Amino acid sequence: MFKIIKPGLLTTVQDLGRKGYQKYGLATSGAVDSYAHRMANILVGNQDGDATLEVTLMGLQVEALKNCIISITGGNFNPCINHIHVPMWTTLKVKKGDILDFTGYTSGCRAYIAVAGGIQVEEFLGSKSTDTISGVGGIEGRGLEKGDIIHTNGTTRVKCHYNRSLSPSLIPTYPDNIKVRVLLGPQDDAFTSKGLETFFSSEYIVSKDSDRMACRLEGPKVEHATSADILSEGMFQGAIQVPKNGLPILFQAGRQSVGGYTKIGGVITVDQPKVAQLKPRDRITFEQVTLQEAHALLREQERLFQTLRVHS
Repeated sequence: MFKIIKPGLLTTVQDLGRKGYQKYGLATSGAVDSYAHRMANILVGNQDGDATLEVTLMGLQVEALKNCIISITGGNFNPCINHIHVPMWTTLKVKKGDILDFTGYTSGCRAYIAVAGGIQVEEFLGSKSTDTISGVGGIEGRGLEKGDIIHTNGTTRVKCHYNRSLSPSLIPTYPDNIKVRVLLGPQDDAFTSKGLETFFSSEYIVSKDSDRMACRLEGPKVEHATSADILSEGMFQGAIQVPKNGLPILFQAGRQSVGGYTKIGGVITVDQPKVAQLKPRDRITFEQVTLQEAHALLREQERLFQTLRVHS
């Protein structure tokens, strides 16, 4: 379906992740921004779990090897087809020989390209997601390279899904200064009251050392009551770990399976896509919410996806 001309900074094949294998030391991986990934698939009539291309920041250029229908969501890197700007969060016709590329940067950190029929690569342990640390999934467990060919499962549903677009009210913006909601725990008692106050009242800057695994933050140190060490335990997406240096680390889809430092809290599910779109030097603050509030927000989002599915 596509031939990679330029792979960009990092482009990988991702679905919703490799579930059930963290206990064996294997990362879940999957799309870092699950909202943009799912919306891209909905627009072209795919299932949520179909694979997309996750594009990081800049530089991807591909040639279409046959006619297809695609959608592009997430960060805006000024997508063009044959040097003509095309809209995001809508379905697009791509013809054989067309060149799709990202020509600049407007907002966000990661974009997602869905193709009607889904991207076809060999599954590894039930997922097509690329895990570059373990070197599995996607195409040879790596980022895409010049000359790679991306296949799809076919275009049997194309006619029903052309000329669709997402309501502007459902399209997120990606500012360089965000606030995310957090549930305290599971080791919030390992921090002093001063440490908790520092965490919730301070602004942090995203480090250049951030990636798909974790978003490292720079700013005021969060004070521990005693030690930062705990017995290693499973890491969940959104976990906010605070190691000995007192600087928070927000774990994302590519996180390791376990960690041995205290976690002050976790970013709620509906706000994790905001973290996924942070780039170096962006700023973030935190707001505490209750479990009931987090559940209500998640139910509301899932109802939205269900409604869009019913009408797709």
